[in-house]
Amino acid sequence: MALPGVRDHRNAVLGGRRARAMMRAIRRRPDTHLNGHQSSVRTDNPRTAVVDWAFYRDGRRQDDVTSYTEAVRRARDGGGFVWIGLFEPTGDQLAGIAEEFDLHALAVEDAVTAHQRPKLERYGDSLFAVFKTVRYCPHEEFTASSEVVETGELMVFVGPEFVVTVRHGDHSELGRVRRQLQDNPDHLRHGPSAVLHAVADRVVDDYLTVVDRLQDDIDELEISIFSDRGARNVERVYQLKREVLELKRAVAPLAGPLRQLAERPVRLVAPEIREYFRDVEDHLARVREQVSAFDELLTSILQAGLAQLTVAENEDMRKISAWVAILAVPTMIAGIYGMNFEFIPETHWRYGYYMVMTLIVGICFGLHRYFKRNGWL
Repeated sequence: MALPGVRDHRNAVLGGRRARAMMRAIRRRPDTHLNGHQSSVRTDNPRTAVVDWAFYRDGRRQDDVTSYTEAVRRARDGGGFVWIGLFEPTGDQLAGIAEEFDLHALAVEDAVTAHQRPKLERYGDSLFAVFKTVRYCPHEEFTASSEVVETGELMVFVGPEFVVTVRHGDHSELGRVRRQLQDNPDHLRHGPSAVLHAVADRVVDDYLTVVDRLQDDIDELEISIFSDRGARNVERVYQLKREVLELKRAVAPLAGPLRQLAERPVRLVAPEIREYFRDVEDHLARVREQVSAFDELLTSILQAGLAQLTVAENEDMRKISAWVAILAVPTMIAGIYGMNFEFIPETHWRYGYYMVMTLIVGICFGLHRYFKRNGWL
């Protein structure tokens, strides 16, 4: 057993190492500040993936905290929490933060590699939440190769005195979320779970924006598919259906985690925040219903387009068959009179040629009129 003096010395050494690791992890560009002022610009410094960090107490950002070490110390003394925002960090960049807050290795690996399904997991005294972010890609004209829905990922580590957000994708910027929370100190006073709710609310609001824009695309495509040349739009229907399926993969798995946060007591989630999660869950249910309806509607439109294509092909085949039947008459008659026989009728008659041509034209005209009346031409 280590003597008290030796143990204190060892803890001091470990604390110093952690602090140095953290400072390396959060070192910023020269044009950013450590006094808590927000920087929503992505850093290009390869040594850091930190976009912003701040210390919050009683729902307000404490700009007088100038070092991360002081922020962590004050947070652990029960005076607030630290919120660190990272953008696509590497394993080395996240290692110091993971060590300081004792983040689970599996969760850290998921946060670095991304490509995860939406989920909520608990590791000891911390929560790990994964959200799929989406963005609608504007396009002047929807084609078979258009990208309509772009996806990214957003991970959130939540502990008693910290929140760590990890973003993958340029469209999941959280600067607006941070500003909205800072403008609502009564909500932010509930601690890290208020940040988790704000992030979830922002993600689901983006879902609502995307489905509204997709509704316009589907309405336009539905009108065009039933036009005269609508069968040519089948590839566009299939492409849009793939984009809807990608959105569905982002939305559907999130129902379970949100239901858990809204209905079950979770140690790190304030009871007052659970009510807000129920509102987010209601919005997600609306999105899920719309996405499922889009999927079914696009399936029906695709089937209708394929049916139209089949009907158009049948019409083309009937036209071709009708013209073949018409052209078969002069071919047959000319073939007969082209044979080298002496006693073919009307061969030596002066008006035989005119009679045969009249017969050919008359039969072809009759066939053409017959096919036209029956809708083949």
